[in-house]
Amino acid sequence: MDLTYEEDSCFVKFSEVEKMANIRAEINEVQLLPLSVTIVSTLQFYFIGKKCEMLQDMNRHLEAVLKEKRTLRKMLIKPRCQESLPIEATFHKDVVELLAEAVTFIGNLERQLQTLRSIPQIPDVMKNMDTALTKTEMLVMELEELGDQILKWSELQK
Repeated sequence: MDLTYEEDSCFVKFSEVEKMANIRAEINEVQLLPLSVTIVSTLQFYFIGKKCEMLQDMNRHLEAVLKEKRTLRKMLIKPRCQESLPIEATFHKDVVELLAEAVTFIGNLERQLQTLRSIPQIPDVMKNMDTALTKTEMLVMELEELGDQILKWSELQK
């Protein structure tokens, strides 16, 4: 019995130590809770402040853009080719060749665009060609008849 009683006393001490540890943990949690709430709210205000600064910077930039709206619009409307860019003398030959190729390219592009524009008109053109071919065949037949009549008339005249 004494042996079991000692074991019980050991378990009693262990449960008391466990209760004390739990109480200490609860006390620490209660003490840390306001601290963590304070830290979280501080961080939240910090990030809100950063976002506010970014939004204010963006707002200032947009206000500047709106003030410069007329100037920006003029710059966008103005063709860029009117500005002269300095070109080194060594590249002048290349620029001349490039311009010649650009003119050729534009000419080819215009021809191809004209071809593309004429595609919807192809059925009408084909009908006109069929009509012209029929008329030409009729004229050829009439010409043959006239040729025969001329030959007959020249034979009669002899």
